Parts: sequence; structure tokens; C-alpha cells
Amino acid sequence: MKIMPADLKQVIVFQNATDDDLKLILKNSITRPIEEGGFFFFQGDHAQYLYILTSGQVKLMQSNPNGQQVNLRTIYPWQMFGALGAVREEATYPATAKALEDSTALAIDSGFLHEMLRTHPQISFDLMNLMTTYIQEMQARYRELATERVEQRVANALLRLAAQVGIRSEKETVIELSFSRQDVAEMTGTTLYTVSRLLSDWERKGIIETGRERIKIIKPHDLVRISDGMEK
Repeated sequence: MKIMPADLKQVIVFQNATDDDLKLILKNSITRPIEEGGFFFFQGDHAQYLYILTSGQVKLMQSNPNGQQVNLRTIYPWQMFGALGAVREEATYPATAKALEDSTALAIDSGFLHEMLRTHPQISFDLMNLMTTYIQEMQARYRELATERVEQRVANALLRLAAQVGIRSEKETVIELSFSRQDVAEMTGTTLYTVSRLLSDWERKGIIETGRERIKIIKPHDLVRISDGMEK
């Protein structure tokens, strides 16, 4: 797929960039395809490039010294990731970026965008807005970890995913998510066993259906009640 300058308008950080800016960004980028299960970069690597996903899905995850993983966010087409090097020189990636399916991204040299930010305040402002959104999302997730029971955190995660990327059925109020139980465990800071127990219980109650790498939300209003602390 050939990327045109107008395509980059879908990226929040570039929505106010001029056509000349977009042409210059494309001129200084390379296309990087990664097969399912492969990695764009690893936690701790020098942040030489920032990426714009053009197809597929990418998971950003952090690991502790014991190998435990936390899913920070899932990236979808026309979202930017790995941009820390454009903000701070000599930065390293704070997370690992793993392709959840065959994926392609534009890789942009961090130094190039760093210099561009100096002379293009509209791009700097949009990047600041994007990072502020990420900070607010992390604050909300921290609040959930500190104040909510695990069933509320899992329900909130499913509802958040449904709003962002859920596929809705045309004939019924069913929302399908392409996520595994392990993905949900990593997003909510809990164990695979706990998530499996909760999802199995909700499936028995007819709230969801599960399959391999798939979760269908059958009764979203019941999930809302659980997320609010109101047991069904």
C-alpha cells in the first residue's frame, strides 16, 4: 500500500500539518513490515525511530526483572507509537512493541522529527495533546488498580476496548473483541487464572461469549453494572 501525504492527516499529531510538512515526513520515513509475533523494538533499546502503524495491530508492553508483563495499550492503524526519542534525545523505549498480526508501519527518524518540532509549533502542540491523553489514561488505570475490585477492572477494560475497537453486529447488540484472556490479564494487572475465572462466570450468566483470541460482549449493560460495582 502506497502511503500518500493526505493519509498522514489521520494521525492525530499531523492533523494540522501542511501538505509540504507531510511530504517532508514521508521523504524521511521508511516502511517497515513485521510478521505476527515479531517486534518493532524492545524495552530499553535506543529510541532511534518513532512509528506510525499503517496496518495490523501492535501491543505495547512492559516487563519487570521477573519477566511479568503489563499490556500498556494496543495500537491500531494511523496511531503513533515509540515517539519518546523525538521529545528527548538519547531516550530509550520504555516498552516493547509486539505485532499481534502481520503489521506495517512507517518508521520516522526521531532526530528528524525532533528538529521539526522546533520550527513547527502546531505539530509540537498536537504531540503534547496526544501525550497528555496517554497520561490521563494511565492515571485512570492506576486509579482502577488502587480503588477497584478486580471484576470492576476487567469489566472496565472490556468496555474501554469495546468503545475503541469493538466490532458491532448489524443484527444484534453484540460487540466482538479480538483479544485473548492473557491480553486482558496484562491490561488489568491481574493473573490469567483470575481473568479466566471471571470470564467463565460471566459466560455462564450469558453476559459474554469467549473463543480463541476472541471475546463477544452479549449484554454490555450488565458489564456496566459490574464496572460500577453493582453485581448482577
